[in-house]
Amino acid sequence: MKLDVDFDKKRKIPVGESGQVKFRFRDIAVEPGKAVSLKRDFDPDFTGGYDDKAGALQKVASNVQRLSEMQQVLYAQDTYALLIIFQAMDAAGKDGAIRHVMSGINPQGCHVTSFKSPSAEELDQGYLWRASKALPGRGMIGIFNRSYYEEVLAVRVHPEFLAKQKLPPEAIKGNIWENRFKEINNFEKYLRQNGTIVLKFFLNISKDEQKKRFLSRIDEPDKNWKFSAADYEERKYWDDYQKAFEDMLENTSTDWAPWFVIPADNKWFARLAVSEVVSSSLERLDLKMPVVDNKQRERLQGIRGQLLSE
Repeated sequence: MKLDVDFDKKRKIPVGESGQVKFRFRDIAVEPGKAVSLKRDFDPDFTGGYDDKAGALQKVASNVQRLSEMQQVLYAQDTYALLIIFQAMDAAGKDGAIRHVMSGINPQGCHVTSFKSPSAEELDQGYLWRASKALPGRGMIGIFNRSYYEEVLAVRVHPEFLAKQKLPPEAIKGNIWENRFKEINNFEKYLRQNGTIVLKFFLNISKDEQKKRFLSRIDEPDKNWKFSAADYEERKYWDDYQKAFEDMLENTSTDWAPWFVIPADNKWFARLAVSEVVSSSLERLDLKMPVVDNKQRERLQGIRGQLLSE
């Protein structure tokens, strides 16, 4: 079963009043079943040859308005839910992308969940348990800032995290990561079959750009709060994480829950790409406001008459 989002690979994204970005969805989408090399296939500095930051931000603002309007219909129709997943190395811009792209969304129809180190209670459950509790209901938008994908990323890079889960021997026999890829794919297929659209974004930042952003957080006092020594420690595992990300993308980008690798060295372009994918995805759902039948309309008119006669 394919996701309803069937992007035209030749379609360009119009930006500004007259310009067009050379960026196409095929430039950032991970084709299911194909091998992935982040160095070869995805450039963190990619902007499609486009350098009009102001025009791109204008398009982001337009997409934010589109999202605001479509969210109202999504909520009223109460048929679909939208789950947006962000994964990235530290300082790649997950928080900023969420804040800017979702700035026009009604908070009542949207919920952001940040997944940090699991609690003792969560460690006593299956790894999908805490994510299942945070899934959006019909008509809602859910955003996962990190997600159950940490179970094939951080847990893979740090075997001590896996040991803390105290899994039975049969659960770790064979290739546990291959098993988890299959479990995640089945979980997301289940979600899609029950009306939850899953969009997954990997913000692809270069090691040099991460270094610049870390230094900025240290050198600028008003950004000191953003920096964590733990983030620097994780940087030491850069190559291990890149390999884990490649395996994740290669094994879990599906027709029903695709991965998009977002070039993250330029925040303005990252926000343009994310906003365009999300808004285009909602448009493909053919959302419509509910229509009341004649009986309900007559009842409404009766209540209207009673209100006027008070």
